[in-house]
Amino acid sequence: MPDSPCYTVAVAGNPNAGKTTLFNMLTGSNQTVGNYPGVTVEKKTGSVRTDHCRLDIVDLPGTYSLTAYSQEEVVARNFIIDDHPDAVVNVVDASNLERNLYLTLQLAEMGVPLVVALNMHDIAKQRGIDIDVRALSQLLGVPVVITVGHRNQGRRELLDVLERLFTNPAPVRALSPVYGPELESSIQELASLLQTDTSLAEKIPPRWLAVKLLERDDRARNRVLNQAAAPTEILALAERLTNQIERRHGEEPAVLVAEHRYGHAAGVVRDGVTFHDHGRSLTDAIDTIVCHRGLGFVFVALVVFVTFKLTFLLADGWSWVPWIDGWRTPVGVCAWVFDEWLPMLLAGMGDGPLKSMLLDGVVAGVGGVMGFVPLIFVMFLMLGVIEDSGYVARIAFVLDRVLRAFGLQGKSILAMIVSGGIAGGCAVPGVLATRTLREEKDRLITMLVVPFMNCGAKMPVFAVLIAAFFSRYKGEMLWLLALLSWVFALFAALILRRFVIRGEQTPFVMELPPYHLPTVRNVLLISLERSWMYLKKAGTVILAVSVVLWALLFFPRQDTSAFDSRRAELSEQATAGTDVTTALATIDHEERRSQIEYSFAGRFGRGLEPVSEWAGMTWRENISLLGGFAAKEVIVSTMGMAYSLGEVSAEEEVGDDMPLVTALRADPTWNSLRAFALIVFVMLYAPCLVTVAAIWRESGSWRWAAFSVVYSTAIAFFMSVVVYRVGLLAGLGA
Repeated sequence: MPDSPCYTVAVAGNPNAGKTTLFNMLTGSNQTVGNYPGVTVEKKTGSVRTDHCRLDIVDLPGTYSLTAYSQEEVVARNFIIDDHPDAVVNVVDASNLERNLYLTLQLAEMGVPLVVALNMHDIAKQRGIDIDVRALSQLLGVPVVITVGHRNQGRRELLDVLERLFTNPAPVRALSPVYGPELESSIQELASLLQTDTSLAEKIPPRWLAVKLLERDDRARNRVLNQAAAPTEILALAERLTNQIERRHGEEPAVLVAEHRYGHAAGVVRDGVTFHDHGRSLTDAIDTIVCHRGLGFVFVALVVFVTFKLTFLLADGWSWVPWIDGWRTPVGVCAWVFDEWLPMLLAGMGDGPLKSMLLDGVVAGVGGVMGFVPLIFVMFLMLGVIEDSGYVARIAFVLDRVLRAFGLQGKSILAMIVSGGIAGGCAVPGVLATRTLREEKDRLITMLVVPFMNCGAKMPVFAVLIAAFFSRYKGEMLWLLALLSWVFALFAALILRRFVIRGEQTPFVMELPPYHLPTVRNVLLISLERSWMYLKKAGTVILAVSVVLWALLFFPRQDTSAFDSRRAELSEQATAGTDVTTALATIDHEERRSQIEYSFAGRFGRGLEPVSEWAGMTWRENISLLGGFAAKEVIVSTMGMAYSLGEVSAEEEVGDDMPLVTALRADPTWNSLRAFALIVFVMLYAPCLVTVAAIWRESGSWRWAAFSVVYSTAIAFFMSVVVYRVGLLAGLGA
């Protein structure tokens, strides 16, 4: 349908109203993700074709209002004003209709063609809420469509309504709330003046702008200053009317406007909704247990523990199933590609720098990360199930009291969970998630501690060390490390709040959505999207870093004449019939090790050894950790190259009997204490470069980005030294 018209539809709604689920229902996998211009708020767009047109759908940030206190609110309302979507689909939670209608009424004031999607209608019915859809549509003056996003119900009806809206030459406008005689008189007077200013009236609905000016909205005032032909006259009238209202009512106009909106919403619910007493809902019954002051913590810990156990079981733990013996696990398949198939393809190349770069830089570096794709995918899958069920909000509720004691704001929990507080995750979206915090000091503290969470990039490092020294307790160790990451993050936040970023904490307000069974489609979409981001990172940043590290390990080349002489002697013995295969392999290994020590990276690692040995780290770990500054996933592949170029593969990072794991176990200088000290350092030291860049953008200052690198690395070194030295004193390093 190449000539069919195209319309832009914005999807707006409260957090936890099912907005993103409905967006996924409409667009399927035909989505793209980016950022809105000039800000770090995520922008998700998709498209869908109907019988007569194509709809480009934009998922606006979830917000409770359009008062411009947070970036989400600003982005949502600016998109509606500046980009002029052809319609807005307002997703409302049918089980919390009155509170959701507050945003609906604000959208109505903006004069945009509006459709209300009455989502979670099944939950409302279960709670004994009977909504008269026809009456609700008449009261609001807009079409109302029943949807159940997670069950894919209402999709066809919603698309049909949008089609009719666009084919109707005079679409119905929503009924704007009425604010009483005195307020309405002031609004009309100011709107009339705004209407005469054509430079403003053509871009911004005069009535909406009048209300915003009476509310003393700073961003609305700036629009007048920048776009109006006569801004002084408009702002003077707005200030006079605002002062007049305050004198008469003893309240600011913003408070009176909010009261009238809530009153209007209450009236709509009274006339269009009937409540039946169905007793306590299943959600309430479950919450009495999982949100209990004591039991709630037990359930959170249990969920995290089960998540890690199932992750290893599904991704790489099939060997215990008798009938699957001999089959490759998902991790094993990825390992075979990079450990056997690709090296076999390159085996015919002549020896030299190009072959070394391809094998030891590209295949080993990227392969060392790609081998963990199944593990990361399963982690995202588990996290998607937890998110889609509605339990993540309960985790935030349960942990809120703990976080506040350590100087964090309640909403900080969500950023920490996204960063890897449960499983996998990434610090970059965690830093971006801090935009939901309104207090700047809360945002700064949160973005400085979220890198302590165990993101998916750290999992390969943990996996190889756990496989080498804690193989009997894989799930238990990951659970312990998750707990430690929270402990370190909380105490770091406490120190920052007390000594670096002082200030009052803002209260925590969050909607607890009803429970529902996760849908396979939504969980898969979430998991695939996040896994694809991981793959893109492996194919770009990690590839580049691996090649650079290979060069640092390969150059400068040393004189190999001594090794060649030893090989020549052995060749003479082989001619005499002596088996010298083992001796030749030993010489090759010694030459590779000597070359690595002679390289730029080897010299750097040796230079740091007098300091790093306090934490039990040698020059090899120093080289690996250097690569980890760029991307944590690189640590394992670099460690494999540092131990012996050409002997690292994807599978060795997970399997208990693979070369790198075997090499670490066989090395007499390695033990469980040294491994644990390295794990602690990797958990805490400097965020990756992409995260540092995100902190720079979000904080607006390179100083905070630099501070995040310095202070986290200092904490990491201090804690790893404490772990290692105390462990030695306790006799654990034997």
